[in-house]
Amino acid sequence: MTALSLLVENSVRPPGLLAEHGLAWWLDTGRHRVLFDTGQGMVILHNARAMGIDLPTADAVVLSHGHFDHTGGLEEVLAVAPRAALFLHPQAVEPKFSGSGGRSRRISTDFVESRRFESGNRRVVMSCEPVEVVPGVWMTGEIPRTNDFEDTGGPFYLNAALTQPDPLPDDQAIFFHTPEGVVVVLGCAHAGVVNTLRHIGLLTANAPVHAVLGGAHLDAASDVRMDRTMEVLHEISPAIIGFNHCTGWRAILRLNREFGSACRTAGVGTRWEFGDILHPSTATTVPQGSTGQQNRGG
Repeated sequence: MTALSLLVENSVRPPGLLAEHGLAWWLDTGRHRVLFDTGQGMVILHNARAMGIDLPTADAVVLSHGHFDHTGGLEEVLAVAPRAALFLHPQAVEPKFSGSGGRSRRISTDFVESRRFESGNRRVVMSCEPVEVVPGVWMTGEIPRTNDFEDTGGPFYLNAALTQPDPLPDDQAIFFHTPEGVVVVLGCAHAGVVNTLRHIGLLTANAPVHAVLGGAHLDAASDVRMDRTMEVLHEISPAIIGFNHCTGWRAILRLNREFGSACRTAGVGTRWEFGDILHPSTATTVPQGSTGQQNRGG
């Protein structure tokens, strides 16, 4: 059995758990454990204890991109998970800002920008290519932007003066094959949900998609983008759609109207169970790509 639990998200229902604007997912394959994103850092350790999740047993930590609501808890997590390898895109360490009208705010973190995660003997993999994080679990690597209707979802920049737009090439997702189909877990989908699903389709020979979960960054989406996103989701027809975090209520309401029971609540404490992960020898296909730049701190 493969279990996917939501440690950090904007909403919460079960008593004793806390919410914050951010995401963190805990994936237990039965043999390996992967943390995908770390939230802002204010609630992840509390929620892990309350949910009975043993963060020190993590084999790997994967970052979807370099924004604070996905990387803010990294320092705390690495402190309690000394043997976890860290996987990220090389440009996740760049300074990042958001704003408009000349007013900016920093949305990256000192810990990631300074690359202090490289201290000690931790294995760090910085890659633009797909990488197998643990057996059967892949990060997408950089996602090609192949359509003309998806953007990064907001005013994102590489400098405080807001003169250098950030195309967010560091945005990526994770995915794995199960007997039910491919499960896709998004961070914020700054590359676009459609671009992300099309990319994963190429990496898996268009294997059926069973579930798409996570942030879709449709809050400010144009009508064209919203329509095209719904069209592709209907085409792919996942059995489970669990969008959350940065997706926006307008998109979530439309998803519920169009997909009905396939749409699932995805707040802190939610847990999904799937069949055993299919490993490369039994999966439909295996992404081919470099494991990127591997470093050890010290």
